[in-house]
Amino acid sequence: MAEFRMPSLGADMEAGTLVDWNVKAGDRVKRGDIIALVETDKGLIEVEVFEDGVVETIHVEPGTRVPVGTALAFISPEGGAAVPPTAAAPPMPPVEAPPPPPPAASPGERLLVSPSARKLAQELGIDLARLMGTGPHGAIQRDDVEQAAGAAKVVPPPERPAPPPPPERTAAPDYQAGMRRAIAAAMGRSNREIPHYYLETEIDMERPLRWLEGENLKRPIKDRLLPAVLILKGVARALGDVPELNGYWLDDRHQVSEAIHIGFAIALRQGGLITPAIHHVDTLGLDELMAAVRDLITRTRAGRLRSSEMTDATITVTNLGDLGVKTVFGVIYPPQVALVGLGRIAERPWAENGMLGIRRILTATLAADHRATDGHRGSQFLEALTRHLQEPETL
Repeated sequence: MAEFRMPSLGADMEAGTLVDWNVKAGDRVKRGDIIALVETDKGLIEVEVFEDGVVETIHVEPGTRVPVGTALAFISPEGGAAVPPTAAAPPMPPVEAPPPPPPAASPGERLLVSPSARKLAQELGIDLARLMGTGPHGAIQRDDVEQAAGAAKVVPPPERPAPPPPPERTAAPDYQAGMRRAIAAAMGRSNREIPHYYLETEIDMERPLRWLEGENLKRPIKDRLLPAVLILKGVARALGDVPELNGYWLDDRHQVSEAIHIGFAIALRQGGLITPAIHHVDTLGLDELMAAVRDLITRTRAGRLRSSEMTDATITVTNLGDLGVKTVFGVIYPPQVALVGLGRIAERPWAENGMLGIRRILTATLAADHRATDGHRGSQFLEALTRHLQEPETL
C-alpha cells in the first residue's frame, strides 16, 4: 500500500490546506488523475496521483492544514491486497484545527471553498451560498469573496447603517502577503545556499524574427507564433548541448535530468510571479509549444494549475522584456541549478563583417549554480542558444 502524501509544491512550501477530495474510499484511480485540491500561498493547485490503484482510506478531512509529507490517504495497487498502515509510521498530525463548517447550502449540494476565502467571507459577512466560484471545479476563491464584498459596498442593504470608513492600509492584501512570504522564503534560501555566477550575451534576433514574421503571414491570427516560443525552443536545444544546466542540486550532489521541463515565469494580475513548468519542451513542435504556453498562462491566472506543473521544472526562463527591461539578472529557484533571463528586443547599431547596420538585439543572461557547472560550460550554453536561434527553421 502506498501513502498519498501532501506534496511539496515548491521549495518554499512547508504546509498546505486540503480543500477537497475528488475521490472517496473504494474508488479506482490511475496515474495522472486529479484526486485532490490543495491551497498554498500561491493559490489553489490540482494534485495528481502518480500510480494506478484503489483508494483504501482517507485520513485528512477538507479544510485541514497539514505539513508537507503528511499521509493524506492510502492507495493499494490495482488487484493488490489492502494492508493497513503500520503503527510505526502514522500520519503526521495537522498543524492547525479545521475551520468552522461552511454556511448551509441547498440539500445535496456541497460548497467548495478555499479556507482563506471562507475566513474572509466570515469577516465580511458574505453569504458563500450566493457566490459562483471561479476556481478549479467551481471552488470559491478569495478573489470571488472580494468581488462580492465590493458589490455589496456599492449597494448596501437599506436597513443597515453605513459602515465606518476602513482604516488606512499600508500592508499588502493577505493573498499578496502570503505569496510574498513564499517568494521571500525561496529567494532567501537561494541566496544563502547557492553560489551564483552570472554571464551575459547579446543575440542578433534579426534573422529569427524575419523568419517568424514570414511564417506568421501564412497563418490565421489565432495560430501565430510569439518570439518567446522560438526562445524557449532554443533554450531546450541548447540544454541538449549542455545538459549539466538542466537538473537539480539535491542531497549535496548534482542530478542531471533527462527530461527538459522549462519553468516559465508568469505574472499574476493581483501581483507576484508563478513559474509553472512546460513539460518536454524539447519534444514539442513550435505550434504545440505555442498552444502549451497559451494554455499555461490561462490556467495560471485562473488558478487551475496541476501539482506536476509546480514541481517538475528543471530550469527557469524569465522574460521581462515586455516591461522595457534590457538585462535580467535572476535568482535561481532551488533546487534547480540555472535560470535564463531575457530582456527586451531593441533596435541597436550592430557591426558584422565590417559593415554597420541596425539590428534587433536581445540581451540574454544566465544565472547558474557554481556547484554544478562553471563559467566555461555556461558560456557554451549561451553560445549554443545563439547558434540555434540563428537557425529558426530547424527549431
